[in-house]
Amino acid sequence: MIIKVSNLNAGYGKLQILFDVNAKVEENKITTVVGPNGSGKSTFLKTLFGLTTIYSGEINFKGNDITYIPPYKKARMRIAYLPQTNNVFVNLTVEENLKIAGYILDKEKLKERINLALEVFPELNNILKRKAGTLSGGQRQFLAMAMALVRDAEVLMLDEPTAQLSPKLAEVIFSKIVELRDDYGLTILLVEQNAKRALEISDFGYMFVSGRVAFEGTAEELLNHEKFKEYSLGITSV
Repeated sequence: MIIKVSNLNAGYGKLQILFDVNAKVEENKITTVVGPNGSGKSTFLKTLFGLTTIYSGEINFKGNDITYIPPYKKARMRIAYLPQTNNVFVNLTVEENLKIAGYILDKEKLKERINLALEVFPELNNILKRKAGTLSGGQRQFLAMAMALVRDAEVLMLDEPTAQLSPKLAEVIFSKIVELRDDYGLTILLVEQNAKRALEISDFGYMFVSGRVAFEGTAEELLNHEKFKEYSLGITSV
């Protein structure tokens, strides 16, 4: 296990969103967090990356307590977090975004990582000189994920990567996520509204309801859970 979360209570200021969350993320696997809107899924990712108020609990990464480590230090630990929006620099070109993603790398390593990112996301090759702000939603998502590859991320946390994309493009994103796990050994933590499809490509799953873990298990177990549809649609509560 690469990440272990114990009795985590967190939120924004005095507004608590997560309650006694216990979870683990296995190395080189895809773990998906699903649940109705407002269940704390996105807050969970933000908390792991250091963007919320943590009241109590512990976040452990590779045996080290990183609960209160700031985001910039977590990024240097090869943890990448891709929010649903504002995940690229819109005033920079695609090429500049890729270069800035690897600002801590030496010149040779940066070149190597950018070449790798463009192998995985060949869709970016023809738009390197375009400003990121002019890209489509799908192209922006490709760029954001490519930037994580340039950073040489070990853990990739994705918040709603297929939001507002066409079904065809969403399927491409899902296949890229599988490729990152299978071919490049990344550990993926995924928050996704398209719960069924996300779990179909995942190894493990967590169902959040009202800021708590309502169910955990293999992705297959969660898909077959008798209350999966109710939880997914937000019909029931813990």
